[in-house]
Amino acid sequence: MRGAVVGVSIPVPVSGAALRAGVLEAVVLGGHLLLYPTGILQEKPAGTGRKHLGQTPALLLHGFTDNRSVFVLLRRTLAAGGRRQVETYNYSPFTRDLRVTARHLARRVEELCERTGRDQVDLVGHSLGGLVGRYYVQCLGGDARVRTLVTLGTPHSGTRVAPFMDAHPLVRQMRPDSEVMAELRAPAPGCRTRCVAFWSEFDELMDPTETACIEHPDLLVENVQVTGIGHLALAAHPAVTAAVRRTLDGPGPAAVESLGDAASVA
Repeated sequence: MRGAVVGVSIPVPVSGAALRAGVLEAVVLGGHLLLYPTGILQEKPAGTGRKHLGQTPALLLHGFTDNRSVFVLLRRTLAAGGRRQVETYNYSPFTRDLRVTARHLARRVEELCERTGRDQVDLVGHSLGGLVGRYYVQCLGGDARVRTLVTLGTPHSGTRVAPFMDAHPLVRQMRPDSEVMAELRAPAPGCRTRCVAFWSEFDELMDPTETACIEHPDLLVENVQVTGIGHLALAAHPAVTAAVRRTLDGPGPAAVESLGDAASVA
């Protein structure tokens, strides 16, 4: 149903919830710092010869100050068995306006469609990357090219965390009262992209944590709560990467169908 917001929960086995989430986040951060140098350069686009069993190609978008190395595990899961072409897009670390990055993304999507011979792609964005993807879909006509948009810990309504970083224009754009947030709150009649937002109550960069949910009357939305993990782990935890893969594989509401008895609709 257009405008419906489906709430789904993925239980992640934890004990000592907040402590366990903090330890896991530290472990993921340590691993990511080791991998970070490997993702600084933009990857070379894949050739046109390989077939991927008819599945929609996926393009992954990293978050603020990050790069494509954050998606090592997610990419491996999505491309398992060679069923899907999965690529990443590194936007410039000097980016000062996510709207400019969204326009660059539009060109990258067109190039991917032309190279693969497909009419549509799927987008998966972590943190700021999800906001870039949503802006492209909702404000730049990207819904014609994007079948499914998956976001992981993305501040869809703006976050108030780290007020001392307001000097950076990208951070200001992620504030609840920014012009970008006003544009995303504006009507988007007929938007064709299915949006699936994964969020966690232990996401330390979302203030409030529910800002990682999408609430918009014109969008087809599923909000999926993941329990027991933090911000970085949303892009790496096996329960989440598996759920993202099933979300892109299935027609939807994929999060509910794929998790079976483990999912509960809010």
